[in-house]
This record gives sequence, C-alpha cells and structure tokens, in this order.
Amino acid sequence: MSDYDLYYWSVPFRGQFVRAVLAYADKSWTECGDAAIAKLMEGPVENMPVPFMGPPLLIDRKADFAIAETPAIILYLGETLHLLPTTPALRALSMKIVNDANDVIDDITLDGGREMWTQKSWQAFVPRLRKWMSLWEETGRRRGLKAETGFLLGGKAPGIADIVTATLWSTMTERFPAIATILEDTAPLTAALTRRVATVPALAALAAKARQDYGDAYCGGQIEASLRRVLNA
Repeated sequence: MSDYDLYYWSVPFRGQFVRAVLAYADKSWTECGDAAIAKLMEGPVENMPVPFMGPPLLIDRKADFAIAETPAIILYLGETLHLLPTTPALRALSMKIVNDANDVIDDITLDGGREMWTQKSWQAFVPRLRKWMSLWEETGRRRGLKAETGFLLGGKAPGIADIVTATLWSTMTERFPAIATILEDTAPLTAALTRRVATVPALAALAAKARQDYGDAYCGGQIEASLRRVLNA
C-alpha cells in the first residue's frame, strides 16, 4: 500500500511541488487520476476527504489525514517528514518561498486562465517575472548562496525551500526555453541552485517520469496554448 493518495491533474503544474517533496523523502504515493478528482469535486462536500475546491488534495494513509491547498500540504509534509528548518524564522521563510512559488504559477497562467496571453500582455509581464526571480536571488544571496555551493536559506542539505524552488523553475524553464533565458540573465544563482537540486536522484527521476507521463504539458488547456504562442513567436 502506498504511503499517500494524491489527487492532482495529469500535468506537472502546482501538484508537482507535492510530488517533489514526496519523491525527495522517498515516500510512495498513488495518483488517483483525473476522473476521480472530477467525481470528488462534483460530489457533495460531506463526501470529500477534506472540504476542497480543487486539487491538489493529499491523503496520508497511515495518519488517516487529508489536506488540500498546496502551501498547507507542503507545510504538513515539511513538518511530518522533517524537511523544515529548526527555527521559527527559517520555517516561516520556507513557507514564504512556497507561497511565492504558488503565486508565480498563478501569475504565469493569469490566475488559471482568467485571460489568455497576447504578445502585448506578455511583454508587459516580463518585468514582473524578472522581479519574482530577483526575490529568489536576493534571498539566496543574503544567506551565502553561490553558483556551485549553498542553499536558498543556508544549511547543509536541501530543504523545502530548495525542493520547491528547483521544482518551480526547472519544470517551467525546461518547457519554456525563453523563460530559462530570462532566469539565467536575472537570477544566475537561482538558476544554478535549480540545476544542482534538480540533479538529486529522486528529483531527477521524478522529472523524467513527468516527461514520460505528461510529455511537454505544463498546465494544460487554452492558457498553456496562449503561453506557448507568445513565447515561441
């Protein structure tokens, strides 16, 4: 039996943060599939493992506990799998990074496809994307991050902040080379950290599986199509 059940769509988007933490911690999980997600979402709230509007949703089978919302799931896994720093300040900073990453993917998809990208709107957005990247760069710089050594919040091993950072930027830049160019130019330390953490065997294997399972897909739908149009133009 798997350690967890994960309800998330068949794309390497928001739920990939959860998959990455589970993979890094060498935990097993069952992907419940799109049909099961749709059935839960369409059904009565009283039948849900935890009241939720949309995935990801994680069930810890051993603890018989369900939790939804990406930052809440990552907090739960970070605490129970001992991947968060020991001080309140660094734990808070770790969760800030998780929430920032969640906000970035909201931004990159225009709040989940509320609108579609045009060349004009993308060009207007690029300075904001660069600012997002600079937040990671400055956070790492203040804690001694170097191109070949160090981690986002210091320490001697990757933590939640590093796993989420590497997952955010490696997934996005692998699928959109134009964004990779922006990251290398704007936040070279962050780009280097992303490459180093992404080569951790468990995370590299997860990325390879995502490529096998989902192909070039990122977030799916019309919003991904519009993003590819503006970035490939």
